[in-house]
Amino acid sequence: MDIILKNATVADEDAPEGLVDIAIEGERIVAVEANIGAEAGEVIDCEGRLVSASLIDPHVHLDAALSVAAARPNQTGTLLEGIAIWSEFMPKLTKEDIKHRARQAIDWEVAQGVGFIRTHVDSCDERMIGLEAMLEVKDEVKDRADIQIVAFPQNCICSFPNGEALLRRALDMGADVVGGIPHNETTRDAGVASMRLVFAEADERGLLVDVHCDETDDSASRFAEVMAEETIKRGLGSRITASHCVAMHSYENAYALKLIGWLQRAGLNVIANPFDNLILQAREDTYPKRRGITRVKELLQAGVNVSFGHDSIMDPWYPLGRGDMLETASLGLHACQMSGVAEIDSCFDMISWRAAKTLSLEDYGVRPGANADLVVFDGYSKAEVLRLGPARTHVFKRGKLVAQTEPARSEVMGDPVSFRPAT
Repeated sequence: MDIILKNATVADEDAPEGLVDIAIEGERIVAVEANIGAEAGEVIDCEGRLVSASLIDPHVHLDAALSVAAARPNQTGTLLEGIAIWSEFMPKLTKEDIKHRARQAIDWEVAQGVGFIRTHVDSCDERMIGLEAMLEVKDEVKDRADIQIVAFPQNCICSFPNGEALLRRALDMGADVVGGIPHNETTRDAGVASMRLVFAEADERGLLVDVHCDETDDSASRFAEVMAEETIKRGLGSRITASHCVAMHSYENAYALKLIGWLQRAGLNVIANPFDNLILQAREDTYPKRRGITRVKELLQAGVNVSFGHDSIMDPWYPLGRGDMLETASLGLHACQMSGVAEIDSCFDMISWRAAKTLSLEDYGVRPGANADLVVFDGYSKAEVLRLGPARTHVFKRGKLVAQTEPARSEVMGDPVSFRPAT
């Protein structure tokens, strides 16, 4: 064996109980069992610490990441001002600038255990420099992160001049996923037409779909039902993702429950983005104030696959963030009141194996035959790593160590401090 991780607690969809050893040969995991006696080039004793497959950020905008200092400030902090700022700033962008910022954000995420990223890239720019930049970055960072690129028509498809042609051009250039934003189209009819176009393109090209869907407080915005219908009619199932779906927090309960049933029958995925959803939605509310995040708990209970995305990292829509998916999951846990024992664990699952299903990843997991895309946490359970946000001590990509972090240590005037309860 090349590497053996000994005495690991495994976090996976079908994780074994108790401590196990994880043997890696080349790019793959070859054994997950107790007390592996084989020789290895390197042995790392995890001492009971949690090991999972790579964390996943299934929804982020890397073309805009870290741009907050270069663009004008968002004085109101609102979604609409963020869109206006980006429209002003986009013509000033260069490919080199986009690549520099995106690579920095990717490295932040890799250092914190992320091995897979789905990024939405603005496809309404005639120059397509954002897409060109991200296609190059995708290739340049493939040794440490796998990138899926969504052709994201930020200014709409049907209601934007040349929108349809620009989307097809982005897909021809090599985008992996077809995007859309139906609630921003001028009319309901235009929004429905945009969805039918998105699904037709994806079906014809064999691509995935990830749509910014109903990212509004408007209870009349109901495009998730259109996505469910198209998914069922075309039999596309888990190839389809509806991101945000925050209008669901404004729906009357009877309609919301009916919709959730259709989403479950369709077999599509939902992504919630706690950082942006909480900070941008329900701005016009006085009190009581809506939380601005979709019905994560109810979707999971109905059998819908849900994952959490980071969305923005220091851009005109969200000026904070550092690409830490544990922070994302922790915020989602609190916002969705998911503090039951099983619910806490499910929040970790939404940045790991559930997100892997969203991205249609193969060979993902902590099991023999899977790619050795692994992260070792300085913590001993899903709940503990969500509570502490500890160091990711070792991050592996296809069997290669790509990041390493020393755990922080505190001392109070000569006495060591532990943030773990006494055992």
